[in-house]
Amino acid sequence: MAARTVPHLMTLADLSVPQIQRLLRHSLHLKQTSIPWLEPQGSLTFKNQSKLRLPSQSLFNKTIALLFSKRSTRTRLAAETGASLLGGQALFLGQEDIQLGVNENVRDSARVIGGMCQGIFARVGEHKEIEELAQHSPVPVLNALSSLWHPTQILADLLTLHENAHLFALPNPDAPADAPKPVPTGRLAKSQTLPALRPLTVAYVGDSANVLHDMLVTYPRLGHTLRVASPAQYRAPPEVWNRVIELECDKGIWWGADPKEAVCGADVVVTDTWISMGQEAEKAERLKAFEGYQVTEELCKAGGANPDWKFLHCLPRKPDEVDDEVFYGPRSLVFYEADNRKWTIMAAFDLLFGRWNLVGESTQAANPEEGSKDAKETPSE
Repeated sequence: MAARTVPHLMTLADLSVPQIQRLLRHSLHLKQTSIPWLEPQGSLTFKNQSKLRLPSQSLFNKTIALLFSKRSTRTRLAAETGASLLGGQALFLGQEDIQLGVNENVRDSARVIGGMCQGIFARVGEHKEIEELAQHSPVPVLNALSSLWHPTQILADLLTLHENAHLFALPNPDAPADAPKPVPTGRLAKSQTLPALRPLTVAYVGDSANVLHDMLVTYPRLGHTLRVASPAQYRAPPEVWNRVIELECDKGIWWGADPKEAVCGADVVVTDTWISMGQEAEKAERLKAFEGYQVTEELCKAGGANPDWKFLHCLPRKPDEVDDEVFYGPRSLVFYEADNRKWTIMAAFDLLFGRWNLVGESTQAANPEEGSKDAKETPSE
């Protein structure tokens, strides 16, 4: 019997549209299954726990290594709490905790970590580091962030947009003038299915970094139009743009240098840090280059964004990138987006680390909801 090929996930460019949609559906399923268990004891939901089902326990007795060479808040929280809900544990390995990069090379470290853990969630600097890790690891490797890609962030963004699809519904000409406007939600949807999302115009204003790169290879394939503004010297590197061309995503992308032009017709406006970790020495140069790129009500009105446009940011945020009025205002979906890091990372852990079946090769993988367990059952695989 041939040995199984170890699956890895470096970027959403490696997944087909049905595989991305499957991950999103499974994220929503895990969210709906898990949240009732997290309610305070004595609540109405918790009192009915005999009717509840445990989320998939595919990580029961398994350990996931969090190999982080960069600081993290949302990614680490999502990984540790998500692994616990799946019946396993996450083991944080910071750069000061292990020998990697000091007395041991990547090849040896990958073999040792993979010999004791059942998955590696790696947050690295240069992308070549995670590629080398995956090359030598006997267990799946999931990219938690690299210099080029940030796949789990874009999954969280997409889940947030789908859950708030009602905010982007086209105006109903028959609706009364005083009808209340829909409001954002991050709560459990009553529907058991992922809400359909109409094709959107998504504007990105800022640096061409890992968050944008995974947007470039994903949003156009899902039917959305991307409008990007960045200074000429801050554009996608060739290794990213080659994937964009390969996937024919360039046909759904407009790219210029004027933020006002980029937000024209935007349903969603996105930005990210202008100064990523490791770029602190470039701070003054970058702040000057991105003058005029701050997301504000004035910018989006002048540029002709959709009157009901919404805002996303992966966090942490600096006021230079977006002002308080937008960031804390009714347009902002940033904290729902942050919450959804947990459920999308949990889904990736379940399918990649727990099942080795991220691409949906079997009946169970096509219907990952079947991994849920009745509340009275013993957690098992």
